[in-house]
Amino acid sequence: MKTNLKFLAIILTVGFFFQSCSSDDDGSDINAPEITNFEYGEGSEHSTDPVVYKGSDLHVEADIYAEATVASITLEIHSHDLEDTDDEVVWDFEQVYDDASYQVINPTFHVHVDIPSDILAGEYHIELIVVDALGNSTVSDGHLDIMDVITLSDIEIDETAKRGEDFHAEFLVSAVNGIHNISVDIHAHGLELGDGEVEWDYEEVYSEFHELTEAEFHKHIAIPATAPAGEYHVTITVEDEDGNIVEHETHLDITA
Repeated sequence: MKTNLKFLAIILTVGFFFQSCSSDDDGSDINAPEITNFEYGEGSEHSTDPVVYKGSDLHVEADIYAEATVASITLEIHSHDLEDTDDEVVWDFEQVYDDASYQVINPTFHVHVDIPSDILAGEYHIELIVVDALGNSTVSDGHLDIMDVITLSDIEIDETAKRGEDFHAEFLVSAVNGIHNISVDIHAHGLELGDGEVEWDYEEVYSEFHELTEAEFHKHIAIPATAPAGEYHVTITVEDEDGNIVEHETHLDITA
């Protein structure tokens, strides 16, 4: 009887030992990776301010502590409540980084992502997802503002004006890369000339704003007394020092 009890005790002890080893081997006590110092911003300055401009690049960096080897790191960027327009599209970005430099125990993540110039400005959601070789995963996220390199605001442009008087145009310009010039184009299509009327088109390039990053445009443009009455198309163009262009289009009714 005592022999049987000793044998049973040995079996239980050996079983517990192998179970413990199995538990250690399957990595069940390995913690999921940790993401720290997650930062992103304008790439040229390695900024930590979560703002980036269209047509530039985004700097993303994070420290990763992992008890098991990292299998992959995924970076995702997508928009919130933005809709496509005729000239701009909603942008979504997803990239998996699984090369040898990241498949280590404690990698540092550092990449630069090109921001398209034709996407919608607005708020975007950014996520960094780390998965280790055992399938454990961790997510760190935040928000990113993608902005236009040139913006026009406080726009006040006359919709009607009398010939022989002037046309008023006023607005504020913000240009991250500096203003190269501002031009105004006014023209009409298919207006019939009356007695004493002379076809009128206006085009002027204003260079006094050169290299300014903030400026107030305020002009009064004389309309000849001989200009035909009717609808005119107005295009205001702002070009920055990097060749980026923003246009604002409107219409002007010139009355007799």
